[in-house]
Amino acid sequence: MDPASQDINLNSPNKGLVVDHTDSLSDVPVEGAVGNSANPLPPGLTEEEAEELRTELTKVEEEINTLRQVLSAKERHAAELKRKLGLSPLNELKQNISKSWQDVQTSNAYVRTTEKLGEWNEKVTSLELYLSASATLDDIAHSEAYKKTQETLSQAGQKTSAALTTVGTVISKRLGDMRNSATFKSFEDKMGNLKYKVVGPRGNGEAVGSPTDTTPTQENPPF
Repeated sequence: MDPASQDINLNSPNKGLVVDHTDSLSDVPVEGAVGNSANPLPPGLTEEEAEELRTELTKVEEEINTLRQVLSAKERHAAELKRKLGLSPLNELKQNISKSWQDVQTSNAYVRTTEKLGEWNEKVTSLELYLSASATLDDIAHSEAYKKTQETLSQAGQKTSAALTTVGTVISKRLGDMRNSATFKSFEDKMGNLKYKVVGPRGNGEAVGSPTDTTPTQENPPF
């Protein structure tokens, strides 16, 4: 008795009885069969032609898988060669950018754009308005008024620089004369006496006599 043909449902009243599934299996449609409603053949295509197409499709898919494996092996080999040559990803990126820019410069779109810009430049420079403006600027640059204005500004700058230098010299001389005057020296003496009165007779651990102190120091005090 075939175990696959027995009813193994424990709650079934037919438990242990042989169940014949031959009829039910014969009703299941086979994939790719003629007249299969799930995947019908296109109109005008016979079963023999469909089988040939399926065989060819299988071969093409196998070739694609083979090419993918070959490509993966080639990429690994190229990466190993780059590693041995010391080609880092940054250097490779720089080379790719440089090559891309060269490709852009040699492309038809870039060449046409450059030519178009050159044509526009020639048209603009040949316009009467552009020529008139250029001529006017040249006339202004070579005119006597423009030259006089330049000379005046240059002379004014030189005079201003000389005046500032003179003022600085005068101020320095006046400050020197002030420091050497009797009034400034008297002021310095008064400031020295004031410092002595505030700080005291000792400075840096040594006794310092007051410039106005005329009383002699007693060697033997009375007590």
